[in-house]
Amino acid sequence: MVRLGIISDTHGLLRAEAAAFLQGCDRIVHGGDIGNTEVLMRLSTIAPVTAVRGNNDKGAWAEAIPETACFEFGGISVYAIHDLSLLDVDPSAAGVQVVVSGHSHKPAIERRNDIVFVNPGSAGPRRFKLPISVAEILVEGSVISSRIVELEIDRAVSRGAPGATNLKVRGAGAPCNRPELPAGVSPPRFLPR
Repeated sequence: MVRLGIISDTHGLLRAEAAAFLQGCDRIVHGGDIGNTEVLMRLSTIAPVTAVRGNNDKGAWAEAIPETACFEFGGISVYAIHDLSLLDVDPSAAGVQVVVSGHSHKPAIERRNDIVFVNPGSAGPRRFKLPISVAEILVEGSVISSRIVELEIDRAVSRGAPGATNLKVRGAGAPCNRPELPAGVSPPRFLPR
């Protein structure tokens, strides 16, 4: 089994809770609106990072970051774009199994025509009353499992996403190889669905 950590819309803030959740990932994808290079550098100490540029990522540092990225992970094809409304490829025709986006700050997992669309929501500064959240995808053989984890101060709450009823969602007790957490950082706790 391989684990892809998904984070987006950090806007320059990488929370300790988000970093703790991403520990043990085999790869991280950032769905844009990164905020600065420090966020990417800190994420890269956890796992290799694939990032796409968001509409708020401006300046010389952001010019090197692509607007889209397509990569293979655990035998599946993943396509990343910040704003899903700007999707410029037919994922099915391109052989993509997972599309990762951000921009809306609204966490969602949806399956459309055997393609899994994941928006982890925002892990950065709170916007309106939207949750602070991240996501993960686990790939084991041909099975793609996904979930969104809502982060709160001192704890994380696992929740299903509307429309995700046909997805296999891992609950509490899913095996993970997470290294020891930094001092003062509590591991996320997952509540049963």
